[in-house]
Amino acid sequence: MKAIVTGQVGLDKKAYLQDVCRLAPEGTGKIHLANVGDMMYDEAPEVPAGRILDLPLARLRDLRRAAFKDILAAGRSCEHMIVNTHATFRWRHGLFYAFDYDQMKSLDADYYICMVDNIDAIHYRMLRDGHLDHSLKDLMVWREEETLATELLSQIVRGRRCFYIQARGYAASTAAMLAALLFMPQMRNAYLSFPMSHVMSSPAVMADIEVFRRQMKLHFVCFDPGDLEEKYLTQLAVEAVEAGRRSVSITVEGKPLTIDAAELAGIIGDIDGQIYARDFMLIDQSDMIISYIPELPDGGPALSSGVERELQHAHEAAKDVFVIWKPKATPSPFVTETATCMFKDTAEAVRYFADRGYLPASAEGGLFG
Repeated sequence: MKAIVTGQVGLDKKAYLQDVCRLAPEGTGKIHLANVGDMMYDEAPEVPAGRILDLPLARLRDLRRAAFKDILAAGRSCEHMIVNTHATFRWRHGLFYAFDYDQMKSLDADYYICMVDNIDAIHYRMLRDGHLDHSLKDLMVWREEETLATELLSQIVRGRRCFYIQARGYAASTAAMLAALLFMPQMRNAYLSFPMSHVMSSPAVMADIEVFRRQMKLHFVCFDPGDLEEKYLTQLAVEAVEAGRRSVSITVEGKPLTIDAAELAGIIGDIDGQIYARDFMLIDQSDMIISYIPELPDGGPALSSGVERELQHAHEAAKDVFVIWKPKATPSPFVTETATCMFKDTAEAVRYFADRGYLPASAEGGLFG
């Protein structure tokens, strides 16, 4: 297995991918993690840390090709390889690509994965590492460019579907999910659909949804929109602007971060647009969608327009559509007519999946436990 893993600066991909290697199932075999950035610095020891992108483009290309030459040589003898790299860079040179087609064609990776993360986390890590010359808008655009370039690269090299978006997020389970995607191809992929923004005021409903998410991640490789949640930033921006505050204070990775309120308000459209597009892409890369509809305190269904739209999109894409319907109220035809099967609770759904072979025998007891 060979995988290309891309993503913008600020993801801390190296440490994350080390966790992915560590979480690979027992018996996977040796995994070679090739960090292209480190290898380029090894080729140019005179370049200070953090300054390699300031080099002329021709010099950068020579260093990258030298690094990939070593990667191709290593790939001939290793059982598994993960290449930690980028598809694009947005730097003082402007926007430029970060790969060479001929070398990517020679590597012929099985997976092309673009990692994404919450924009506040990316911003925090960029500042932490001394990268001050950027705006939130820059980071939003770069994320979109990196995603598109990685998808195009996969299609040009392989000519078939082998592209995935992977959320880094704050949950350790995302690294386990990526390990399962890469090293347990027998596992089915599922998009998890559930209400988010409009149930945040109900702790009981949120706790119910969290149990569902954890249960599904025991049995499937799950693409979970809750692993990348930026919508709360738009509400903070609106509240700050309306109150006349010039900044928004949040906590990222246990550290305080202050963001200019006007700048944050300026990317509200980008956040909403990318959520809309990304969630549909996550459905498209999945084998199925599993939607959880909890019951609100008043007895009604916690059914959002977003969930209904996801169900319709999955149905029209000919995906299996499974709905766990907890409320006593009867679901509408807009739910039942898109569903492959409906269940009254998560336990019933898991029994159904086990009985019909959705869970390989090795994983019926859970992926990692």
